[in-house]
Amino acid sequence: MSQPPGILPCQSIDELIARGAITSDSPFDADQVQPASLDLRLGARVWRVRASFLPGRGHTVAERIGQVAMHELDLTKGAVLERGCVYIAELQERLALPPGVSARANPKSSTGRVDVFVRLLSDGTPAFDDVAEGYTGPTYIEIAPQTFSVLVRRGTRLNQLRLKRGAPSRLRVESVGVELADGVIAGFRARRHAPVVDLDKEDGHDPKQFWEPLYPQNGQLLLDPGEFYILASKEAVEIPVMEAAEMTPIDPSVGEFRVHYAGFFDPGFGTDEAHGKGSRGVLEVRSHETPFILEDGQTVARLVYEPLTERPVRLYGDLGSHYQRQGLKLSKHFKVWGE
Repeated sequence: MSQPPGILPCQSIDELIARGAITSDSPFDADQVQPASLDLRLGARVWRVRASFLPGRGHTVAERIGQVAMHELDLTKGAVLERGCVYIAELQERLALPPGVSARANPKSSTGRVDVFVRLLSDGTPAFDDVAEGYTGPTYIEIAPQTFSVLVRRGTRLNQLRLKRGAPSRLRVESVGVELADGVIAGFRARRHAPVVDLDKEDGHDPKQFWEPLYPQNGQLLLDPGEFYILASKEAVEIPVMEAAEMTPIDPSVGEFRVHYAGFFDPGFGTDEAHGKGSRGVLEVRSHETPFILEDGQTVARLVYEPLTERPVRLYGDLGSHYQRQGLKLSKHFKVWGE
């Protein structure tokens, strides 16, 4: 495996699975390996915990769960995770990373778009989402629904893992502005006290029960503290086939808000080759403690591009995607607005 530093494409992830570097409690799903990431699946158990935590060096996640757990839920029967509560669930996937290979996790797009905050935990690791090279052990996920209570089951996919060889250099960083044109729906604000969202049910929820449409005035939108918004990027986003990208929040010095829970963009997103030209990035925005006025075109996030070790044999959308060629779009759980 004499590859340059970079993000591992799907065929390299398939090879790690074949070699036993990534194993699972159940057979892998046919569409689980994405062009440059691996979807992770909930296991059989989830615990309501008193508080979020990190295991810290020399400690396991299971040890810490034993110290802070309030009660255990059986995901084989499905369970509702309540908004405002914190949960830790076991994941089905276990890692035995070879030397030189590390990993980083992020929420899936659909998870971020329903304002469910998730982070990966691994034994002895002093940081969320990052997995050190050579790590061997189980994986867990912290789940904190912020706006909607959600129904999940064993096998529900809430986050994804990007595997990396070495320390690839950043290729470039691009600014992402927000689209706030007058006269059209430019975004959605989540409704409080909405019904439960079934995270395995696609196109099955009436969006009007969960969202309020937003119409900018003079190219501006006022963000209220503590509210959750879905907006879209002003610019089209394109991820070349030999690159992957992660969207990161803009420096908080330019505004009291956070953008984009789900940070990974796989190769081929928004490209002609993958039939996605013109795709926009969807922005998941939460205002913090003070009201803030966003303006049309204002920079709200950054896209950080990194190289792949080799061209992926599959591009974004090849296995089907709800978000290729997207504009402003709610998560896949909701019917199209206006239908």
